[in-house]
Amino acid sequence: MKSESAYRPVNPDFYEVITSEKQKNKISRIHYFMDGTQLGDLTGILKEIRITQNRAEYLVLENGLKARLDRIIVLNGIPGPAYDEYDDYASACLDCMGGMD
Repeated sequence: MKSESAYRPVNPDFYEVITSEKQKNKISRIHYFMDGTQLGDLTGILKEIRITQNRAEYLVLENGLKARLDRIIVLNGIPGPAYDEYDDYASACLDCMGGMD
């Protein structure tokens, strides 16, 4: 069984984003990192933030699906805590000139 990476605290501003999106009571779309760099996406109405025994926080949807807060890349088009990590990963090949000077 693959172990999860250590949970990293989330910027308090992101909780405000979640609250604002939850108040809309509409279907939300979440893009997030699953294991390592494997990407996942969820769709549903935001329900709550649940804290596990190891203090990891999850955003839970009404349909029971969940994403770990510190692994969320985008919530309804709004960058999440893992956006910078995704941006670094996604554009890594764009940092070089590929032999073109």
